[in-house]
Amino acid sequence: MLQLYNVTKIYPNSIPALLDVSLRIQRGEFVFLVGPSGAGKTTLTKLILREELPTRGQILFNGKSITRLRPSEVPYLRRRIGVIFQDFRLLPNKTAYENVAFALEVTGASRREIRRAVPAVLARVGLADRAHLFPAQLSGGEQQRVCVARAIVNNPLLLIADEPTGNLDPENSWQLMRLFEEINRGGTTILMATHAWDIVDQMKKRVVALSHGRIVRDEQEGAYGYGA
Repeated sequence: MLQLYNVTKIYPNSIPALLDVSLRIQRGEFVFLVGPSGAGKTTLTKLILREELPTRGQILFNGKSITRLRPSEVPYLRRRIGVIFQDFRLLPNKTAYENVAFALEVTGASRREIRRAVPAVLARVGLADRAHLFPAQLSGGEQQRVCVARAIVNNPLLLIADEPTGNLDPENSWQLMRLFEEINRGGTTILMATHAWDIVDQMKKRVVALSHGRIVRDEQEGAYGYGA
């Protein structure tokens, strides 16, 4: 479903962020992306989202070249990819319901579609009774679950999570991971960048390790760490 072929990204300051990265992720996989700060994890996710273009190489998503998309096609790509951030990025003046609904509004969904989809996805993440609350009225764990609902309301093929447990306590972190496993069992591919070694070690998913812009390890049922 996602293929990277010899992808290199060099920024204008001549510092390489990624070097000759090749990676294939199959539909339905759950993959942890690990590595120290500056290893290239964020750059990799930005290339997949087409926020940036590689200096060299090709990226295919669902059989189509991301690098060759016309600007008018990029929004359609992003409808198929959900994103969850460490810092939530919720709109503070909108309720949980309105934050999730906004993700549908920008895709041109009808009011009828929004009224049907948003309550269902909020119930799925355990927030049916919190839909009317604003982000400041929610706990950190609840805010992150709103982010999950927003990311999956369009039924994406791929869910990218960038340090999603970074601002959560251990209990909420594990609740989030159980939710991710449920979403993954439903067929959504998950790529999660993380420094949470305990989660990686216990879940025994595929682990792709980056160091200095290169893939140094790709292991099924892997553990945390950057070494080969």
